[in-house]
Amino acid sequence: MLMKKITLMALFLMLISTFMSSCKSSTNENILDAAKLDPKHYKVEFENDKVRVLRIKYGPGEKSVMHDHSEGVVVILNDQKAKFTQPNGESFTGSPKAGTVFWSKATRHLPENIGSDTTEVIQIELKTN
Repeated sequence: MLMKKITLMALFLMLISTFMSSCKSSTNENILDAAKLDPKHYKVEFENDKVRVLRIKYGPGEKSVMHDHSEGVVVILNDQKAKFTQPNGESFTGSPKAGTVFWSKATRHLPENIGSDTTEVIQIELKTN
């Protein structure tokens, strides 16, 4: 049973990494800043010339607007169920568990909490320019 859970989590992480890399924004001039576009759900906890740390929080059924994230680390703080929609309309759902940590390539997406509980995430975005 444990091996099955590990295999499913590895598959989920590979799929979300592939999905996020396919959503990559093409130029810095066209960046859709999540914290500016959706301050209800995105709070800048820390920022300097190297990184920006976001606290992301969605209530059940809440969703954001289309926005970008630079590459960095994502930390899942609680069990959750989410849907991510790409600019082309394709979507992906996942159910990451609390404590999951993964690398995310730069992405453009519209996230939605499709679970029954509040979701909370810390995202550490690298500043590459």
